[in-house]
Amino acid sequence: MPSSRSPGRQRLALFVAAAVTLITSCLVVVPAMAAAPVLLSQGKPATASSSEVAAFPAPSAVDGNLGTRWSSAFSDPQWIQIDLGATADITQVVLNWENAYGKAFQVQTSPNATTWTSIYSTTTSTGGTQTLNVTGSGRYVRMYGTQRSSQWGYSLWEFQVFGTIGTTPPDPTPTPTPTVTPDPVGDKLLSYGKPGSASTSQSDQNCGDCIPARAFDRDPATRWATSSTTGWVDPGWISVDLGATAQIKKVVLQWDPAYARAFQIQVSPDGNAWTPIYSTTTGTGFKQTLNVTGSGRYVRMYGTQRATAYGYSLWEFQVWGTGGAPITPPPLPPDPAVPPRLVWSDEFNGAAGTKPDAAKWKPETGPGVNNELQYYTNNDNASMDGAGSLVMEARKQVTAGSGCPRDPLSGSTTCQYTSSRLNTYGKFSFTYGRVEARIKPSGTKGIWPAFWLLGADFFDQNRPWPYVGEIDIMEHVGKEPHNVYSTIHAPAYFGGGGFGSPYTIAGNFNDAFHVFAVDWNSKGMRFTVDGNLIHEVNRETLEATRGPWVFDHPFFMILNNAVGGDWPGPPDATTVFPQRMLVDYVRVYQ
Repeated sequence: MPSSRSPGRQRLALFVAAAVTLITSCLVVVPAMAAAPVLLSQGKPATASSSEVAAFPAPSAVDGNLGTRWSSAFSDPQWIQIDLGATADITQVVLNWENAYGKAFQVQTSPNATTWTSIYSTTTSTGGTQTLNVTGSGRYVRMYGTQRSSQWGYSLWEFQVFGTIGTTPPDPTPTPTPTVTPDPVGDKLLSYGKPGSASTSQSDQNCGDCIPARAFDRDPATRWATSSTTGWVDPGWISVDLGATAQIKKVVLQWDPAYARAFQIQVSPDGNAWTPIYSTTTGTGFKQTLNVTGSGRYVRMYGTQRATAYGYSLWEFQVWGTGGAPITPPPLPPDPAVPPRLVWSDEFNGAAGTKPDAAKWKPETGPGVNNELQYYTNNDNASMDGAGSLVMEARKQVTAGSGCPRDPLSGSTTCQYTSSRLNTYGKFSFTYGRVEARIKPSGTKGIWPAFWLLGADFFDQNRPWPYVGEIDIMEHVGKEPHNVYSTIHAPAYFGGGGFGSPYTIAGNFNDAFHVFAVDWNSKGMRFTVDGNLIHEVNRETLEATRGPWVFDHPFFMILNNAVGGDWPGPPDATTVFPQRMLVDYVRVYQ
């Protein structure tokens, strides 16, 4: 994180305030005959979904030192958990936040670090030092963050848990982590985060850092591939070390288009002598879920015939079973409630001329992408109309000193048009829900209005498109006045190969308002116009026919009214300016 957001004087003030809070929090008047709650968490084993860098690990939040902290990756959700060593009655939790605090989070307890119960929840946290009086029981206590307050991650100087553990004082010695994790609830993902090796790996402009670890990170937008210089040969293989002997029940392979026609799944006790437990000469690529039976510490995909002229490549290689030494992966986000509730909205009811709410929207400025011809302004082209709508206006207006693709009408490479593009990044991002907007699109040749979502890791982690994922709820190109399109994009299907459908009406879309929506959860998406189905995405079908689903992480919203671009083409002599895209409301339900 940039140091500018945590200057020395600010940290000193936090230190002093926290120290005072800790002192006063200990002055508890305990009723007679009651067991006094004690600090249970200090020095106990702590783990987290991620750490920003090695200098900010999870144990730093339970060491009693207000000068050290845990800090997470810059995405949602994230968590930090403490193993108290034995079941405890939890009465109080103190969270001493750094500036990067959780705006929405839960405090959860668990008997086994697998099944969690929420004992505190908020969506309006203000950070600082929060003393939460709670009631709950469990061996494990977790802060589970679902919405960050800033573009950074989650960061805690201290995470303190108070309560009692029966009549026996808590053991001051940290409980060692067992080599083999008990498995009381069935098969587990054994390969997550485990070390891998391969016959070769690719790292070039087409697939940078495509090393074996990328197949075991439960990130469907990263992959392993054999070397483009030495690895486009047979055989080719990738293996994983599970850390201890395991009973293998299932192997899941999510192939890149460079898949294996013939391959084996093999197991080994030592990484040297291999035994096949599955074999095929008719591999189909995409997602293959293989029910197998075998035992070993090492599991290998051993490819003997490539399906293409390229090598072998896997987005994901998952091994499921019992035993091993599994690492618990970060929890997946919860599906929306049934029925969902409104969690964010903008009704655009400001007075005429009012600019978009800066607490909700950020204007993007400068030239566009995809060979667009407009210059996006700092809200010069966006304002309320006083009648309940946001107006995003595209104009024939030169921006001196700018640079755009050559405009066919003028022959100039100075941007000849201006317009508006707004996004919610850093202000509101979310995973899953119903997203809807009532919009009257602009509509003339060469205009491209849109309402869409982009993965927040585009900015959080500087991950490139299309690896971040894109969800286009509505795109309209002026040369097709009767049509709108809904499309999703990911590394295996993007651009002209994106997965989507058009929707056609008898009239022109720019003649009236329409409600454009997507219902999105862990199983798929359903796109509608005025309640009518445009396009449906079934996750299992997508993975089995197109490629990985990359939509289990936070996205932010974008509204824009583009001029020109690869799809609509440039304006011509028939184009009419100005063109107004009207937005009545935008709402998100979860």
